[in-house]
Amino acid sequence: MSDAAEAADAAKNRFLRAARLLAPCVSYFVERVSFGDVEDGDCVDVFLREGPHKPDVVVSLTCLHHLETGDPTAIQGSFIDEILLEHLPQLPHPWPDDAVGLVDRTADLPELVRLRIAGPSEVDVIASCLTVYTAMSEDEAGLPLQG
Repeated sequence: MSDAAEAADAAKNRFLRAARLLAPCVSYFVERVSFGDVEDGDCVDVFLREGPHKPDVVVSLTCLHHLETGDPTAIQGSFIDEILLEHLPQLPHPWPDDAVGLVDRTADLPELVRLRIAGPSEVDVIASCLTVYTAMSEDEAGLPLQG
């Protein structure tokens, strides 16, 4: 197997692991979405919270290629009906039909990842880099619940 094929497989596997981490986040709420600049370009962090019995999750995406959000004031506290993470491979491999046209695909475009969160408000991001951070729930950490 070539280095390029191994790198592509490794990236796809990272995205699949991240998708598995995010799958249980249906029923969470979007606590907040923050935007910023990093050395490599723009970034967005999506903070997800369900409550003290489940871990908080932060999805960090950098090197943005596409970003759509609904009303920014409605996103905060928005319930998550669906969360989807898709691997978008380099050419000549196809993309899902609903991703075609969102980014201008060229031969030098790297493989990307798409995060879609649907509920009363929506977040749709396509980026080159993805990191999912999961905190311990208060139950897992053995912390007493505060009332």
